[in-house]
Amino acid sequence: MPETETSYEHIILDEHDVPIIEGTTMKVIELAGAAITYNWSPAELQDQFPLLTLGQIHSALAYYWDHQAALDQDMEHRLQRVEELRRQAGPSPLRTRLKDQGLI
Repeated sequence: MPETETSYEHIILDEHDVPIIEGTTMKVIELAGAAITYNWSPAELQDQFPLLTLGQIHSALAYYWDHQAALDQDMEHRLQRVEELRRQAGPSPLRTRLKDQGLI
């Protein structure tokens, strides 16, 4: 399925209907997550992601705030999946060796 344009300039939906910043691989939830987690302004986000324009950043944030419930639910689902995979993988061999050596 091809990408789909949205009514938000710079934002498209990929083949899985995930909103991304056009011309990049950055998902809207990745940028919004950074903004929320670190309390970064659009200018600070541009410092951290210098390949993005302020227009792209503002458009992504507008998309996030207009679709907050669905995107927050998607983020929570992804976090739960990571935890599930972490449990299935078991302890890291590196972590086990470091622990055995008293380094952690």
